[in-house]
Amino acid sequence: MNNQDLIAKYHVAAPRYTSYPTVPYWENKGFDEERWIAAVRSSFSLSNARDGISLYIHLPFCESLCTYCGCNTRITRNHSVEVPYIMALLKEWAMYLKIFDEKPVIRELHLGGGTPTFFNPENLSLLIEGILAPASVHPQAEFSFEAHPGNTTGEHLRALYKLGFKRLSLGIQDFDPKVQLVINRAQSVDEVAFVTDLARSIGYTSVNYDLIYGLPLQSSEGLAATIDAVLELRPDRIAFYSYAHVPWLKPGQRRYTENDLPDADQKQLLYELGRGMLKHGGYGEIGMDHFTLESDSLYAAEKDGRLHRNFMGYTHQYSELMVGLGVSSISDSWTAFAQNVKKVEDYLELVNAGEMPVFKGHILSDEDLVIRKHILNLMCTGKTSWTLPGHRHPALFEGLDRMKLIAEDGLVILKEQQLEVTPKGKRFLRNICMALDSRLWANQAQTQLFSMAG
Repeated sequence: MNNQDLIAKYHVAAPRYTSYPTVPYWENKGFDEERWIAAVRSSFSLSNARDGISLYIHLPFCESLCTYCGCNTRITRNHSVEVPYIMALLKEWAMYLKIFDEKPVIRELHLGGGTPTFFNPENLSLLIEGILAPASVHPQAEFSFEAHPGNTTGEHLRALYKLGFKRLSLGIQDFDPKVQLVINRAQSVDEVAFVTDLARSIGYTSVNYDLIYGLPLQSSEGLAATIDAVLELRPDRIAFYSYAHVPWLKPGQRRYTENDLPDADQKQLLYELGRGMLKHGGYGEIGMDHFTLESDSLYAAEKDGRLHRNFMGYTHQYSELMVGLGVSSISDSWTAFAQNVKKVEDYLELVNAGEMPVFKGHILSDEDLVIRKHILNLMCTGKTSWTLPGHRHPALFEGLDRMKLIAEDGLVILKEQQLEVTPKGKRFLRNICMALDSRLWANQAQTQLFSMAG
């Protein structure tokens, strides 16, 4: 079967697998705050001294709506929201500190959004100083934040660098003016170059660019020009994501219609164009959707089999416990997931009343834990095995039976006790993981829950 036939065959709705089980299949019925606290306490006690913990802080505010965006955001130009929200974040953090039996060691800290640089530098310093004061910072800690090229100032960069941030991610998506207009996301090459150069001059060691293929009105010529400009600027990492068209979840995407989007064949051409240009430009393909220079830590981590993936994306460091603070944030204790309420007003009300803002979650079963290991292995290393007892479960072997059809297409090599993704199969990593996803197969949804693979 040729590549185009494979693309057509596997162009189905598929999860991105930042977790397993994926959020739509969490069994919230067996979850409550007491069980979540017990899971956090257990994970922290076992892993804090060894690995430290990861922190994700969601800062949801944006001054304008980017119509392509699928994140949880609050659009406002009223900056008086900053301090009350920060105070609530610190109160939520204090709730977790009461659960811990010793001082937390922070291994990773990431500010996501929304637009973290919506907040002024003084308020960001207030937040981070409050987070770090009762904690220790791991000697190999990595702090990162997402930034809008249009509002990130030298003051932002210097304030966060002083607090330990060495990585930043700039949302670019596409430099084509007609695409920027329809997605309401305008930033010039010069603006991006200015922030990149300034960050490097201050001492930042890693700059990531986010690019998206499959956007409305996107063309091969426009994407090629975007990537040419990106290659000139030479970021350390590039995330090259597939656009997820989910207007039933994100009404802002109704600004355009499916007729404005590239069809499956056109989208594949965009992907192959971008992927080829990035690889030809000296970037290695890491896991799924990511490209890095050989000097980047993710590149070495994949080569050494140390790549890890969580709700924040790919990382070269492992921590069992990830605490998510802020509206809609997701936390992961490895044996349980929890998500905070999604509305800012609800979040503020609960936290200010002294209540944890968690509203749903999932306690992982033995089956979940086994399948999670294998999907994580495939996402990070491209292979997995089940030689150890803790890596076996009847649900795994049901998934391996489904995997036989994928092996016939040459996307994986299926051995007696090992599964390996082929170079051809790397393009279809989401589809390969779907074969093992026992919850997806047991709960065939009547409505579309995920974006299209490919």
